[in-house]
Amino acid sequence: MTQTLLEVKNLITEFHSGHEKLRAVNDISLQLNRGETIGIVGESGSGKSVTALSVMRLIASPPGKIISGNIIYHHPEKGAVDLLAIPEKEMRTFRGKEIAMIFQEPMTSLNPVFTCGEQVAEAIRLHFSVSKSEAKERVIRLFEKVKLPRPAAIYDTYPHQISGGQKQRVMISMAISCGPSILIADEPTTALDVTVQAAIIDLLKEIQEETKMGILFITHDLGVVANLADRALVMYKGNIVEQGNIHDIFSNPQHPYTKGLLSCRPPLDIRLRALPTIPDFMVENADGSFKATNFSINDLVEKLTVTKDESAARKKKLYAQEPVLSVQNLKTWFPVKSGIFSKTKEYIKAVDDVSFDVYPGETLGLVGESGCGKTTLGRTIIRLINPTEGKIIFRGQEIHSMEQDKLRPLRKHIQIIFQDPYSSLNPRLTIGSAIIEPMQVHRLYANDKERKEKVFDLLRKVNLKESHYDRYPHEFSGGQRQRICIARALALNPEFIICDESVSALDVSIQAQVLNLLNQLKQELGFTYIFISHDLSVVRFMSDRIAVMNQGKIEEMDDADEIYHHPKTDYTKKLISSIPKSFPSDFLSLTSHSR
Repeated sequence: MTQTLLEVKNLITEFHSGHEKLRAVNDISLQLNRGETIGIVGESGSGKSVTALSVMRLIASPPGKIISGNIIYHHPEKGAVDLLAIPEKEMRTFRGKEIAMIFQEPMTSLNPVFTCGEQVAEAIRLHFSVSKSEAKERVIRLFEKVKLPRPAAIYDTYPHQISGGQKQRVMISMAISCGPSILIADEPTTALDVTVQAAIIDLLKEIQEETKMGILFITHDLGVVANLADRALVMYKGNIVEQGNIHDIFSNPQHPYTKGLLSCRPPLDIRLRALPTIPDFMVENADGSFKATNFSINDLVEKLTVTKDESAARKKKLYAQEPVLSVQNLKTWFPVKSGIFSKTKEYIKAVDDVSFDVYPGETLGLVGESGCGKTTLGRTIIRLINPTEGKIIFRGQEIHSMEQDKLRPLRKHIQIIFQDPYSSLNPRLTIGSAIIEPMQVHRLYANDKERKEKVFDLLRKVNLKESHYDRYPHEFSGGQRQRICIARALALNPEFIICDESVSALDVSIQAQVLNLLNQLKQELGFTYIFISHDLSVVRFMSDRIAVMNQGKIEEMDDADEIYHHPKTDYTKKLISSIPKSFPSDFLSLTSHSR
């Protein structure tokens, strides 16, 4: 018989700022059963995380407040308990022990001044009367359960000394340390490699199978939900607009917003010239209401699919040219240890004997897990890092050995878009100033009036407004900030752009818009890209060829479709098998074999 663990009834949560009121969660209801996983899906601002924080009663007041509703937890001994009606002191006995939460960013969730083991042990000792030694034993057993390497050593390791995936496993250990009945996972895999993401999902499945706990899994990516959840709730502007079992949601989505979310992620079985986006399925009115368009997913796919003849003609044209960039036997090594009396050194071989060519108008995808050397390679090519050995030849000029002052004129031809738009924009400069600054440095155009007109043109090109010129970075969303960074990269009229994980932290819908924009600009302005990412589905959509990196070396390099359909190395096969299946056709072909 199904056992209900949690009932959320007519929950309303609001945030107040001055005279303004934002209803972040608008009268939603849901029910979670033992052993069940519910995926809560939606873009940033849809109300997913606020729903989770409301269940935990962690809404900061002010400015937030739970206005009304009931959150009923069915305790095995106490029966039905309304978590909104009990005192805060009693609520603390439920947090962690009965209902636990994994937060999105493990680095900010773990205390940097305590070891990983101490932080998990603290959670155990808070809820159970155990000695320090017994708590430590439990923690080490938990670290073994979540498959952390060297569990005893990691007990005494600080968060900054381990990888993002390992930090997330520490957080999972902490969340399950007291045997909770309910686990709330808020975007726990968003910034992780696809292989680490797949491992975390498998781990949660394994723990759930063993403990029969209920899981609320919050994400913007329907592909992740497809691989984990039994049911999905789709949230839009604080409302649940659609819900149902996973197969129904993917095979027959009813709401246009769900159709848009499903279509935003690059498909795996076909190649599209542009990704469908949410505005293709629904048009939002000024009053916040929306109107569905007449497009279906199949209509858009048929319209946007690249034919074999188109693909062959493009390749023939691309590779008939001379390379714009040639990388030959490139090495970038970092010394990590040297003895006081010894001349010997140990090195991290971040880039180790890498060679390839890039052709004008081509997009070369560079894919691999974190730590494989792809970002170091990108930064070495643009000479933000100096190479140890090898050659970098751009337009016939050997730039690997150039002095920085001689490099400066070349920098306007090669630009980079960094991963994090938050930290790559100066918070004290308006976006107009940020975009106009490189033009002033390189003395482009006659005066600042002409430069300002160019900035207006760039803002329009990346789908922003002229009125945004005098605004500051904090006034924009993540997707808008990334567009600002793209506009800044375009300010010098470059011919070669390195995109370093430039869409990895964005919602799938915003990611699709940015990817489409980059492809559109490539067609209009003739750009050449190196596109760096750990997500092979995104790289395949963007790229003509793909180079797969592992431990500083290129494992294999070939046509993008050939890499995907006929991978040669075990490492590439592992990357491909870890890609979440989220496009309807990909998911349904998967489920027809596995369910």
